[in-house]
Amino acid sequence: MSKNEFPYLHGFDSTEQNRLRKQAEFTEHTVYKDINLSQVKKLIEVGSGVGAQTEILLRRFPKLEVECIDLSTNQLEAAKHSLAKCAYAKDRYKLHNMNATDMDFETASFDGAFLCWILEHVPDPGKVLSEVRRVLRPGSIIYITEVLNSSFFLEPYSPNVWKYWMAFNDYQYDMKGDPFIGAKLGNILMQQGYRDIKVTTKTWHLDNRRPGKRKEFIEFWTELLLSASEQLIKDKYVDEETVKKATEELKTVRNDPNAVFYYSFIQAKAKAF
Repeated sequence: MSKNEFPYLHGFDSTEQNRLRKQAEFTEHTVYKDINLSQVKKLIEVGSGVGAQTEILLRRFPKLEVECIDLSTNQLEAAKHSLAKCAYAKDRYKLHNMNATDMDFETASFDGAFLCWILEHVPDPGKVLSEVRRVLRPGSIIYITEVLNSSFFLEPYSPNVWKYWMAFNDYQYDMKGDPFIGAKLGNILMQQGYRDIKVTTKTWHLDNRRPGKRKEFIEFWTELLLSASEQLIKDKYVDEETVKKATEELKTVRNDPNAVFYYSFIQAKAKAF
């Protein structure tokens, strides 16, 4: 398998790349609410993709320099073009086509690490975090944000959405990923020798209290789910009829005056020693 040919549920086309940028912007407030990298000078971003999180990191922390690594040359090329347009990012980042389990960096090269929505896609997250710890200086901070797909709840009941969601998660498991890895971050970090581990649950719970935001989230979630439909149909995890009915159900939920959307993800903070 070549460096840019690893399984990824959502694909690598320009539509997906734009969705990733939109996702980063849409979720920024919740993801970064408790992230403080103000004391970090040299950060490694693992699984930097199209550079959507990189843009946010450089904007939020103006003294930061970021070394980005990703396994996909397609995503790195997209990151190169988008980051080149950011005046505040100039000369503050480098992009590397690199395997996170076998990095070319010297030991103790960084004083911070950032991973966001990446470990769910890798077959051996422990090995990734072991390698990240190697390249971090003692006492350096690491932030990890990951999925917990078992937390997803939608009202009114939508059987085809659930059927699609199970296929979505099954595909990720079969591709050696883990759609529930967020709940396991504390264990993995302990096993790899990290200390001062703090694990926090972040939740989006939208109901009649915020109808506008609820509709916005369901539209965002619909786009996220359907971005995998082509791959799921191709590999026979779902059929076109299920996708069609799930899409209709999501539209119904979006317009329901008593709809409920709920999803939790996990954020871990630790130090390397």
